[in-house]
Amino acid sequence: MSTHAKRERLLLADLLESAGPEAPTLCENWTARDLAAHVVVRERRADAAGGLLVKSLAARLERVQAEFAAKPYEELIQLIRSGPPRLSPFSLKQIDEASNTVEFYVHSEDVRRAQPDWSPREPDPVFADALWSRIERMARVLGRKSPVGLVLRRPDGRTAVAHRGAPVVTVVGEPGELTMFAFGRQDVADVELDGDKEAIERLRGAKLGV
Repeated sequence: MSTHAKRERLLLADLLESAGPEAPTLCENWTARDLAAHVVVRERRADAAGGLLVKSLAARLERVQAEFAAKPYEELIQLIRSGPPRLSPFSLKQIDEASNTVEFYVHSEDVRRAQPDWSPREPDPVFADALWSRIERMARVLGRKSPVGLVLRRPDGRTAVAHRGAPVVTVVGEPGELTMFAFGRQDVADVELDGDKEAIERLRGAKLGV
């Protein structure tokens, strides 16, 4: 049975392939090639991927990622499509689904929304609910650096508190858009912000996400 993570993996690979290695992304100064290398290293080189979380390992991660980025672009795309090696924790369906569903969705949108002619994507209701369930669980982590109180709310009223404080800004949008906002892509998220004007401006410039 297909999973959300598997579907998003293939979509990400297709978008990277179509965009080409030098295409821009929303990931700071990364090109599509850099983003592809990041995805491959995260799944295949646990010895280096720790640098995503541990500062003392960051230099090693940068070196290993540069080595992968130097590989033929088509090879990187195929490594993403084929998935992690058997001994990788990500090869387990439950871990893949829990760790990669949002990861691949956000990075797919990083590629899509960096292009001048990008068009919005409307996730189906089942996938939207899957994104929302993860945002609910991760909200406090994603919003921990918010300079103001932060509430995420779906149009149907379902709500997640990402950061307690005052003044409060409520961000209203569909789960996919709330995901992009909470992961630090505030400028491209199709959401409405309700709150004090100054607080909203502070939130727009904040570094949200993991």
